[in-house]
Amino acid sequence: MEILIIEDEQPAARRLEQMLSGLLPLATISAKPDSVQTAVAWLQTHPEPDLIFLDIQLADGLSFKIFEQVTIRSPVIFCTAYDQYAIKAFKLNSIDYLLKPVDPEELQHALRKFQSHRNPPVLSLEQIQSLLQPLVKTYKTRFLVKLGERIQFVTAADIAFFYSEEKVTFLQTRAGRRFIVDFTLDQLEQLLDPRVFFRLNRKYISSLGVIKDIFTYSNSRLKIHLHGCEDNDIFISREKVAAFKAWLDQ
Repeated sequence: MEILIIEDEQPAARRLEQMLSGLLPLATISAKPDSVQTAVAWLQTHPEPDLIFLDIQLADGLSFKIFEQVTIRSPVIFCTAYDQYAIKAFKLNSIDYLLKPVDPEELQHALRKFQSHRNPPVLSLEQIQSLLQPLVKTYKTRFLVKLGERIQFVTAADIAFFYSEEKVTFLQTRAGRRFIVDFTLDQLEQLLDPRVFFRLNRKYISSLGVIKDIFTYSNSRLKIHLHGCEDNDIFISREKVAAFKAWLDQ
């Protein structure tokens, strides 16, 4: 059994691959393209896999753009950060929707559904677009934090950046106050509005308003300075530079 994973978040792709290897030990992961462009190129030059796991939001656009360029007859399981209750309303035919981060039980259910319908009807581009259109993603607008014996909240608009240090995640406000939050950066990446926040690297998620300076650096990387941050060695990898520039220019 051949499986294709189309996912632009490498930690999510690796986690999904690990779960699939446990549930389907005889299956082979054909490839893990991370954008519309690379997915189209792969599908145009390889036989169709038995099953596709497809992220909805890729670095260079929504994944349904892939269907505009290639005909896909393989069953597709979408992986998405859209609202859980909206997703359940659109579980049609053999196509399933998994909320990110993917729950192992939900993944098992999706695979059982796939295995019981090995020859599913193919959805047209119009049907796929109609399924995606009504889904409205809501993002976290405030975070509860503890200040001594007091509990208060910080709004997303007041947040400068998040960072991880020794397996602890911190929130820093625009006023320079720092709080511990009970989320990993991977979880925050799904909860925050991507128009406002960007995952710079494994250690930092920054809001748009605190990007102070951007410098070109060796190996096609970027070096970033943030307002209110003492760390002057924040780098964006070559693989994320295009997505970062697109985020700045939206």
